[in-house]
Amino acid sequence: MVVLIISAIVLNFTRAKYRVTQSIPLVNGTINYDSADLNAVAVYIQEGDNYFKSDTIPSSGYTFNEERSYCTVNSEEDSNITVSYDADNQSLSISPLTTKGTKCYLYFRYPHTIPELIESKIIDQRTDFDSTLASNTTGTLFKAEDDDGISYYFAGAVDDNYVKFGGFYWRIIRINGNGSMRMIYQGKTPDAKGKDNVINASVAFNVVTTELRDNAYVGYMYGTVISNNYEEAHANTNDSNIKEVVDEWYKNNLLSYDSYIDKNSGFCGDREISSGLGYGKNETDYAAYDRLFAHLEKKPTLKCSNPNRDLYTVSEANNGNRALTYPIGLITADEISYAGGIWNNDENKYNYGFYLYIGDIAYWTMTPHRYTSSAWSGSCLLGSAGHLSATSSQNSHGVRPVINLKSDVTLTGSGTVTDPYVVN
Repeated sequence: MVVLIISAIVLNFTRAKYRVTQSIPLVNGTINYDSADLNAVAVYIQEGDNYFKSDTIPSSGYTFNEERSYCTVNSEEDSNITVSYDADNQSLSISPLTTKGTKCYLYFRYPHTIPELIESKIIDQRTDFDSTLASNTTGTLFKAEDDDGISYYFAGAVDDNYVKFGGFYWRIIRINGNGSMRMIYQGKTPDAKGKDNVINASVAFNVVTTELRDNAYVGYMYGTVISNNYEEAHANTNDSNIKEVVDEWYKNNLLSYDSYIDKNSGFCGDREISSGLGYGKNETDYAAYDRLFAHLEKKPTLKCSNPNRDLYTVSEANNGNRALTYPIGLITADEISYAGGIWNNDENKYNYGFYLYIGDIAYWTMTPHRYTSSAWSGSCLLGSAGHLSATSSQNSHGVRPVINLKSDVTLTGSGTVTDPYVVN
């Protein structure tokens, strides 16, 4: 009998010593578990921007903040201990749990809806687009009209528009008039810079040869090359080189997240003309050149002047040209102007401070610029000095995809680089 009792004590001690994971049931969300190894569990629930202590696990409407939760051993934080929470079974998992005096602190976030995100910001309106905006505007959204109503956009130097979605990080450009949220690719880490901010650093907008120089190539999609009329040149029958790159990236990386992505928010590649004929080798100025480049007074717009032709949407959309394969595109030159970038060759007016600047790499927009005998078909881009620029479509620059999340997604987090919004 003595031998059996001693053996049982040794066995139980050994199991406790070498246990690597402890699953702790929390009945009805109440902390009621008492373990020799686990001293206490403290629960904190988000209310507004702050967390407050609670005696119970929230039963619904909250998500576990694994990044913020942590455990201590004898009052000192132990980074080797990981803690996770199974909401379906209301079960806490701590690994490893081999030391007495362990205490764990659990944090639960309250999800934000997109309307609540807007309500949490100061709303302002920009009226001067003739100069850069590089000041700190964290906590502020600006408003302007788009085709679906009022759009709320970020501008200047902001630190509250980071999003984690689909295994990548993004920056919110704006909340569209239909309530969806438009975002531009940031990279695999929230603090990515330069080439890490693009999916490809060297892509031609369109592959153009000397023999086939043509107005058609300003389009994200294009029609008949060497045609004798505008409609044929700008029909949406052929994919541009850059569209093929963006589509392939979506297929390989975001197709499984397709149900979260809005299909009615299109991408405007405005091919309206301000002067010229717009086909063949006729010298032509497109509308964005007139409103953003040619005059001292800049007049950006979030409205697409011919949505049936130039608002790129997928086939199931209820608006636009329904020509896209996947619901993904590029930023527009007008969105860059609203965000704080301008066209200017004066280096004193370059913008190294606003959130769209990514360092010494330029990247394409969807916006046509001009067709000239020297520049051929030209498209707009954000230059490496944080300024609006333009170049021939056959030149190679970076690619930052843009997507739109559905209006009914919920988000946790505060949108900062260290605590980005996370799509539930």
